[in-house]
Amino acid sequence: MEEWERWERRVQTAAHPVAYRLLSAVAARGPAVRVPRIGVVVSDAALAREVLLDTEGYTKTGPGAAAGLWTPVLGPRVLINMEGAEHAALRGRLAGLFTPGRVAAVCERVLRAPLRGLERRLAAGEEVDLVRVVRDGATEVIRELVGLPDAGADFAEASAVLSSVRLWRTSLTGRQTNRARAALARLSGAAVAAYRAGDESTVPGRLRALGLDEGEARGAVGVLLLTGTETLVSFVPRLIALVHDSGRGPDRITDALVEDALRVTSPTPVMLRSAARPGRLGGVRVGAGERVVIATLLCTRAYGPFAPEPGGPGHSAELRRLWFGAGPHFCLGMPLAMAEIRAVADALRGFPQLRVVDRRPARGVLIPGYARLSVRANP
Repeated sequence: MEEWERWERRVQTAAHPVAYRLLSAVAARGPAVRVPRIGVVVSDAALAREVLLDTEGYTKTGPGAAAGLWTPVLGPRVLINMEGAEHAALRGRLAGLFTPGRVAAVCERVLRAPLRGLERRLAAGEEVDLVRVVRDGATEVIRELVGLPDAGADFAEASAVLSSVRLWRTSLTGRQTNRARAALARLSGAAVAAYRAGDESTVPGRLRALGLDEGEARGAVGVLLLTGTETLVSFVPRLIALVHDSGRGPDRITDALVEDALRVTSPTPVMLRSAARPGRLGGVRVGAGERVVIATLLCTRAYGPFAPEPGGPGHSAELRRLWFGAGPHFCLGMPLAMAEIRAVADALRGFPQLRVVDRRPARGVLIPGYARLSVRANP
């Protein structure tokens, strides 16, 4: 086993010590396997895409799917718990907020100063915790997008809500739901004020101009607050660790390398759906209302080890960025994530001898990642 594989296994098992081993064992039994208390687990990319594209047969709103987790917290009308024409209409109204040009401009403006600070510290020979740098930067970007004057500890509280989610749970507990509602109410207060003021330099103001009501705007802001930092904080330090562990430097980070790093880390390791009608999936009989668990990480890892050359598995036509989803629910924030990834990678490219000097996987989190990844640039 190569060095990058050893560390990725440690990252995965620190986050989900039981579930990761269970899912890995399930994958050896076939592309779709029924697992008690969890559901029908899919570990084949083609089968996963079939489920994601069949929104009439497999929905996000049925028993055991994503809606059961987030509707009590965010309300019934946000993208992650909607289907059909309503979902398509809301997504269409939001799409203009996440065009590559717009999010790149936001990232350049917001991240310029902190990334220059990162470069200065590395040039001075300091040891830098990349996890903290990425978290602070991603938080600032989300604050800018949603018009929050100060995030502070509430962002950590929102992150803790995500860490409460487990694969075998179909909903948050009452205590977790109340905690999440309280945290998001405090965070979204300023966003509601921006909505009412019609400030189009913020997402809430733009949502009002697009015709969304206050509840829809609050829900959209809630989704950003819950998910807008954690995938970046998971992926970017793991990207740099992969580069280091495979004997490369940040100066060798290309688009092809980023795509393959996304493939082997899969920042969205699991996607949940509910069968809307009885049928068969990969030879397994699925009942109406039964949970379907798409093990994205296993689907993408099946294409082999980290191989970041142009034309490698990260650019496979079969995968087509499966780690961002597929079909109507393909990640709307993907351009924002890619803009932030590129911004950090560009800042590190001037340090080809960058070394990882200390690291610690995060334990008990929903999205696997490092709690700490300290780097230092050789003179």
